[in-house]
Amino acid sequence: ASKLARPKICYHWTVAEVQKWFKRHCSEYYALYAHYFSEHEINGKALVGLSQSSLLRLGITNAEHRDALCRQILKLRLKADIMEMREIQMRHRITSA
Repeated sequence: ASKLARPKICYHWTVAEVQKWFKRHCSEYYALYAHYFSEHEINGKALVGLSQSSLLRLGITNAEHRDALCRQILKLRLKADIMEMREIQMRHRITSA
C-alpha cells in the first residue's frame, strides 16, 4: 500500500470500525449504547443514515444523548462528503490535464 493511502470513507466501514469511531468520538455514550450498534450490526453505511427516530428505535431514549450522537454523525457525514468531493475533483484534474 502507498504511503499516501487515504483513510477509508465511512460509508465503507465495518461494524468494528463503527465501534472504534463510536468509542473515539462519542466516548461518554460508548458504554451506554455501543451494544445497540453491534447488536443491530450498524456498519458505516447504516451509521451515516441514522436519524433521531432511528436512534430512538435502537433504544436510545434520552433525547439529549440522541442529539449529541446526531451531531457527531452529521460531522462524520460532512467529512465523508468533503472527502468524496475532493476525490471527484482530483479525478477531474487528472482526466482534463
